[in-house]
Amino acid sequence: MSTLAQLETGINDPQGAHWDGHGVNFALYSAHAEKVELCLFSEDGRHELRRLVMPEVTDQVWHGYLPGAGPGTVYGYRVYGPYQPHLGHRFNHHKLLLDPYARDLIGEFIWSDLHFAFAVGAQEQDLSFDARDNAIHMPKCVVRDDRLQESPRSLRVPAGNTIIYEAHVKGFTWLHPDVPEAQRGTFRGLSHKKVIDYLEALGITSIELLPVQYFIDEQFLVHKGLKNYWGYNTLMFFAPHRPYVGEGGIGECQEMVKRFHEAGIEVILDVVFNHTAEGDRLGPTLSFRGIDNLSYYRLQAEKPRYYINDTGCGNTLNVMHPQVIKLIMDCLRYWVTVMGVDGFRFDLAAVLGREHNGFDPGSGFFDALHQDPVLAHVKLIAEPWDIGPGGYQLGKFPPGWSEWNDRYRDTVRKFWRGDDGVLPDLARRIHGSSDIFEHSGRRPSASINFVTSHDGFTMNDLVSYRQRHNELNLEDNGDGHRSNYSDNYGIEGPTLIGEIKDLRARQRKNLLATLIVSRGIPMLTAGDEFGRTQQGNNNAYCQDNEMSWLDWSAIDTDGKELLAFTHYLIALKKNNPLLNLDRHIHDKHRPRDPEILWFSPAGAMMLSDNWAEHTLKTLGCMMTVFHETAGYRERLLTLFNADREAHSFSLPAYDGGDVWTLLLDTGMPGGIPEEEVFESDTSIHMPPCTTLILQAINQNAGTNNQATGHLFQP
Repeated sequence: MSTLAQLETGINDPQGAHWDGHGVNFALYSAHAEKVELCLFSEDGRHELRRLVMPEVTDQVWHGYLPGAGPGTVYGYRVYGPYQPHLGHRFNHHKLLLDPYARDLIGEFIWSDLHFAFAVGAQEQDLSFDARDNAIHMPKCVVRDDRLQESPRSLRVPAGNTIIYEAHVKGFTWLHPDVPEAQRGTFRGLSHKKVIDYLEALGITSIELLPVQYFIDEQFLVHKGLKNYWGYNTLMFFAPHRPYVGEGGIGECQEMVKRFHEAGIEVILDVVFNHTAEGDRLGPTLSFRGIDNLSYYRLQAEKPRYYINDTGCGNTLNVMHPQVIKLIMDCLRYWVTVMGVDGFRFDLAAVLGREHNGFDPGSGFFDALHQDPVLAHVKLIAEPWDIGPGGYQLGKFPPGWSEWNDRYRDTVRKFWRGDDGVLPDLARRIHGSSDIFEHSGRRPSASINFVTSHDGFTMNDLVSYRQRHNELNLEDNGDGHRSNYSDNYGIEGPTLIGEIKDLRARQRKNLLATLIVSRGIPMLTAGDEFGRTQQGNNNAYCQDNEMSWLDWSAIDTDGKELLAFTHYLIALKKNNPLLNLDRHIHDKHRPRDPEILWFSPAGAMMLSDNWAEHTLKTLGCMMTVFHETAGYRERLLTLFNADREAHSFSLPAYDGGDVWTLLLDTGMPGGIPEEEVFESDTSIHMPPCTTLILQAINQNAGTNNQATGHLFQP
């Protein structure tokens, strides 16, 4: 690039920095700025070379074209305007700002008082202007060519066949024995053949990655010597998190997606569009705040010095603003069309639907997504709550969305813990939570069923601890969920007592089996399949250490049996049409419709009195489907016994007497039985805390001798 080059007018769209083969067009939105300077840096980002005034503004977008510039150009912005926090303006041209559309960054972010637009230590009512430059401690934006290589194509696994596996880029690979040390903790490490072979053999269809967009550690964590391990503190939405990128650059992220696709596995990203890393009114000025605070953030109407905090993170992005909607839409399209990802899980997604009068399923953002030709068909998953007024919105998202179903999580936990009065709600959750989702015509796949996630206990800890043990978070054990619905079965934490160990092993299998047989999309958390522990920490967001990293050596010890059981369960789901039927089933309208029936231990259909038995903890769920072309009827009977006492369960008889084949028994070592058959109308023994799955195939399916009784309609 010539040192004599000056900015030409350029164009205002697309926003960001884009190379056309001859030069780079720069475009930055700011409705309230008075002047914008493009700052050019040396290749290593350490030295500021020039400042060029953006020559034009069109429709509130400042733009300029730099002839001769190309990929690798390092830059940032300085934005001039009023510094009036009491009116919502926080411009300070002494602070180098990152381009919200930047594809890549160079250099590290280092916390410093220089990042604050006001003098740190000043009275809050003063917030006096700070004229010190912060560029030395800031990463810099880098121009990249979006045409990295041929973009991976989306897979579009049918919703009814989807099995999600939630994982962390670093935590999954950091201790993996087959991943070279130089690749651990990176996209390249996650796409290593041994890693993908493991996931492919496990049988999952979709990997959901915790945030991979560029994030920073909160200052209070740095002061404690901790890190934001999970990554829910995003600063740059287009740029991959730099520590996850190896020597191959951001193309390694695209290559990772491609390799997963070659194995038939979708890639879903956990994205954070509800807040940014700039924090509250006393936070740093790094990008959005200094570019146009009044546009990008929701401010209190009466006191615009203060931010609306529906996220609990200090600020809330203003998704009602057209520019913010455009930013998010452009970003999502980039990750789909350039990086090739297959879907998104939206953190605190209720924020995205907030209008002036509260949450609205017809909000501008939801409407924009619904009509977008690129995004309308990718997987959209909501965490359907935030901490603002009316923030809990489970079941309220529009068609086309799936939602994390915490009602499912809590009900399944309570049932297997042995709580009274849970049975009716358990049946609703197994049935796909039709009471929550079906009102708007949504299918069971609208429910993301999970028992554990990154946020909370691991499955091993769920059956090993009654209390959270978050002392290492240095918050006096006051953080994390209080209501975990967990149990230790006699001893808190690890034990050598065989009886307790056996019961915990059964309970882990029971939780996994319930998850797999339930209608909806199951989600496993990485490591639960072989008994990963966090030593009772249920909020390990700041633990970037052995507590959070997967210990692969556990597979060779206690985890081998559970891993084999999980393999078997997933294969059972994938090979059985009754476990993949993505529709709610109520009264039968035709003899050959699928059906779901509920049975008491006596082998009779559940009556109203049975459902009202507060202490009943044993239930049978039978699903039936008629295979039209083959001319036979298939039944799957799942028996749940959460009682601490053994029970006998009479197997129901249909069509002249089915023969039931035992497919799974969590009361047996390993949980995978040898082939064993039972005649109808016989009783089967159920030890305490066990799940049984039996299958019956009746070749004489021309008749339908359906039993009669009071159907429980979940």
